[in-house]
Amino acid sequence: MSEKKNIKVDLGRIEVAVREILLALGEDEHREGLADTPKRVARMYAELLSGMRSDPAEHLQVFTENYDEIVLLRDIPFYSICEHHMMPFIGKAHIAYLPDGRVLGISKLARIVDSFARRLQVQERLTGQIADFLMEQLKPKGAAAVIEASHSCTTIRGIKKPGSVMVTSALRGIFKKDPRSRSEVLSLIRG
Repeated sequence: MSEKKNIKVDLGRIEVAVREILLALGEDEHREGLADTPKRVARMYAELLSGMRSDPAEHLQVFTENYDEIVLLRDIPFYSICEHHMMPFIGKAHIAYLPDGRVLGISKLARIVDSFARRLQVQERLTGQIADFLMEQLKPKGAAAVIEASHSCTTIRGIKKPGSVMVTSALRGIFKKDPRSRSEVLSLIRG
């Protein structure tokens, strides 16, 4: 595990920053409704960004299995924090791989998504990180990640387009190289 993963969140420093934001907004940081807000916000960020201090490899539970068809877990709910505005994006991930003698415990796929999602992120990077991680750690014939998410930075601020959904995909191995395999996995993901 890297040094960065061992760093604890400095809750006190976040609290000071939140107090500064409240003052910059012209609020009374001591009024009843705001008195504990800096502590709550600090704890919230520590929770929402817990993936910054986790190693997705700790969720690996690999089994030897002679299975040579696509394995897919669809509709994995997740949330992440966009690093551009520090606002949430929420959606679902679809993760697939074509085993080469090794399969992963089902719940581990969802845990891997959470480990990468609970960081300051952009959706494109998140999608690629998941597919690359599966390729590196599981050594399958192919891996695919498709993510659909609604970004609060485009739904409640800025352009204000509620209901818009961003879709990203990352295809690796046979799913990238072979058109029939790509078509099959994307068809399964669509349901």
